[in-house]
Amino acid sequence: MSSVQASHILLMYAGSMRSTASRSQDDAKAQIAEIQGKITAGEDFAVLAQAHSDCPSGQRGGDLGSFSRGQMVPEFDEAVFGMEVGAVSDVVETPFGYHLIKRTA
Repeated sequence: MSSVQASHILLMYAGSMRSTASRSQDDAKAQIAEIQGKITAGEDFAVLAQAHSDCPSGQRGGDLGSFSRGQMVPEFDEAVFGMEVGAVSDVVETPFGYHLIKRTA
């Protein structure tokens, strides 16, 4: 597979790469776990991304479009390229913060 499509929810914390967030790492971890619970309970991923994601993609429901292996940081790549279409990841930690990733194609 040469490329995938995915959406994500990113929660940054004070000190994470390119962060504008003031929340602590522990607060970010607790909040991403809470959002993960809402997704598991059937809430809409895109709506939650719009409401909570610190990434500009949140305005598009977390949509990152199409990308190839190696375009994202290794932790993100490893998670998304190992997922089935339609699946949502466990919490993935990268230098940018905590992510929930939904593979869309």
